[in-house]
Amino acid sequence: MKQSGCTVYKDRHFACEDCDGCVSGGFDSATSQIVLCQNNIHQQSHMNRVVTHELIHAFDHCRAHVDWFKNVKHLACSEIRAANLSGDCSLVNEITRFKFGLKQHHQTCVRDRAIRSILAVRKVSKETAEKAVDEVFDSCFNDHEPFGRVPHSKSDAKYAYRDFQNRNRYYANL
Repeated sequence: MKQSGCTVYKDRHFACEDCDGCVSGGFDSATSQIVLCQNNIHQQSHMNRVVTHELIHAFDHCRAHVDWFKNVKHLACSEIRAANLSGDCSLVNEITRFKFGLKQHHQTCVRDRAIRSILAVRKVSKETAEKAVDEVFDSCFNDHEPFGRVPHSKSDAKYAYRDFQNRNRYYANL
């Protein structure tokens, strides 16, 4: 985040609150604050996914200057990236939801979760949300920044972090 021009302070940019319904967290673009719903998060692994998901939104807000309220395609792209990169659609999570398949399942899960997230935060029709997601899906699904890869496991996450640390090393030696 810092290298993208946005410094994060854990005491200012993170808040734990009680939330309505089954929402686990959110990103407040006005304050650049991540809200964790303490009454709806009961396991460390769930909190890790929520924090990662919301940090992707914070990264997109910083890097791409997302127009969260006027451009549904911007929101769709960030939701696609967050679902793809946070572990929301890991095989283990999908099995616990009794949703699993073989062919293109990860992509289907990311698409469905992005649509659900848009419908949860914006008053748009399901058709509008689906159209926005479908129009930006390929480019946003393949945008893995800041990780460089989809971290499917802890070891993938470690490799992604190593890649992140070394990403400018090649160019520094030229």
